Order: sequence, then C-alpha cells, then structure tokens
Amino acid sequence: MNIVVVSAGLSVPSSTRLLGERLAAAATGQAPSDVPVIELRDLAVDIAHNFTSGFPAPALSAAMDAVTGADGVIVVTPVFSASYSGLFKSFFDVLGVRDREALAGKPVLIAATGGTPRHSLVLEHALRPLFAHLRAVVVPTGVYAASQDWGDKGLDARIDRAAGELAALVGALPAAARPGTGNGTVDGTDGTGGDAVRVTRGGAVDDKFDARNVVPFEEQLAALRPVG
Repeated sequence: MNIVVVSAGLSVPSSTRLLGERLAAAATGQAPSDVPVIELRDLAVDIAHNFTSGFPAPALSAAMDAVTGADGVIVVTPVFSASYSGLFKSFFDVLGVRDREALAGKPVLIAATGGTPRHSLVLEHALRPLFAHLRAVVVPTGVYAASQDWGDKGLDARIDRAAGELAALVGALPAAARPGTGNGTVDGTDGTGGDAVRVTRGGAVDDKFDARNVVPFEEQLAALRPVG
C-alpha cells in the first residue's frame, strides 16, 4: 500500500506528526521512520505563494503529486480555534484548485491533536465535512489525541481500529480503479440525447449539467400543490 501522511504540526518534535506516523505504521506494518510524511510546516511559504501566483513551487508540486498518487492518505492537524489549522486547510485548497479530482474516491483517515479532550468533536464538525466535500472516502473511525491520551491504551485501540479500516478500504479498491491512475470510465449517453452523462473517476461519480434536463422552478412548485 502506498500510504501518505499529511501533517500540519508546527513544533519539532511534533505530536501531530507522531500520531500520523503511528497510524501509518499500524496500517502498513512499516516502521514509523519508513512512513512518507508531508510536513506542511516546511511548505508554508510555497503554499502562500501558490495562492498569489497560481503556480506551485517544486517542493509543493511534489507533495501534491504524492497525495494524488497515493492509495490512501492519513491527514493530521492540530486544533486551532476549535477547528483545523489554516495551514492545513490552505494545502487542500491549493490541491483542489490544481486538481479537483485529487481526492475523489480516495480513502482518507482523519486525525487531530489538541491540548484537551473537549476538542475531540473537531473530527466530526470540521474534518469529516471537509473531506466529504472533496469526495474522499472518509474512514469511519477518526482519531483524536489530547495531551493526556499519550501512553493510554485507549489511544492505541483507536489507532489500531482506524488503521485497520483504512487498510481494508485501500485493499478493497482494485488497483486499476484507484484515484490517480487515469482509469476512469464513462457510462450513460454521450450527451446528444439530452440525458445527463455519468462519469466515474476512481469510484467518484459526476452528473454533468445539461440545461435540457432542467425543470423550471415554477413547474416543480406547481407539482407540489394539492389538486383541487
């Protein structure tokens, strides 16, 4: 499995990176030192320049290529103001501008670190909606690690469960259909008959807009009114 960790930790050493490495090691069976990790801290200037210039620097481009080409991604952010960090969001913003299909159909394990357990719901109210919007396949179990969780067996159990779910999702997706392989398929009509075209890319589905299929709002409203 080609699993990539995206860490938005700012300190050195970073508990955010440590959590990402432990998740990846549990999912792949590799030693933590062998896990590929993208440190967003090192790309902060390149990300800012990408917003203003529209072009990624080589290091940022390589990081985005690694995420796009991975079989699965582990994303870890520290909690800032009850949400993910701005650096974390900015990376996925520039990735989406470059390739809006980059995460479509790709298994993604979400994780976060914080100083208090009270921020644990950041996984559900911030990270999961973000990656659902990017059309990733979000692993059911997210992992949050507060300062007091390190060394606790409960964190170990959550890591093992989430890593197992990620490995199962990656293993269930045939190699030919994995995102980034360019093996998407198209079914439906070619658009000449006025029907929407169903396009699948790595398991994601798009409905191409066709104005001929649009029912005016007034007609839709009239259909809801009781007869007589």
